[in-house]
Amino acid sequence: MKYTKEEKLDIGRRIYDDEINRNTASEMYEISTNTAREYMRYYRDLNHLPPKNKKTIASYADNTVIAPAMGMNELESMTKDELIRELIKVRINESRLKKGYQVKEDGVNKKYIPLDNRSIK
Repeated sequence: MKYTKEEKLDIGRRIYDDEINRNTASEMYEISTNTAREYMRYYRDLNHLPPKNKKTIASYADNTVIAPAMGMNELESMTKDELIRELIKVRINESRLKKGYQVKEDGVNKKYIPLDNRSIK
């Protein structure tokens, strides 16, 4: 189905503003999810808007979700050892997430939780 420039911009705006997601737009407007993404990028680029970054990193220690970038005040209040420890935890957890699992608890009680139905062995 062909859409006008204004219709493409409207679809892109709705996706960018989180009114609908790409899958919903795909079904509603009978377009592919990639086309929906392209409409959103077209809207974003035309209006000189920043890309949306919704990625978060799970904390290794207690599996709570933290923002990818900490504020300067939080970083300045940490000691060098605390900063190094947190950096190591984030990198370890990032590697585990790339491999498809998370870890709960520590030591003997450590539990590996796969992120999908595949076996991690």
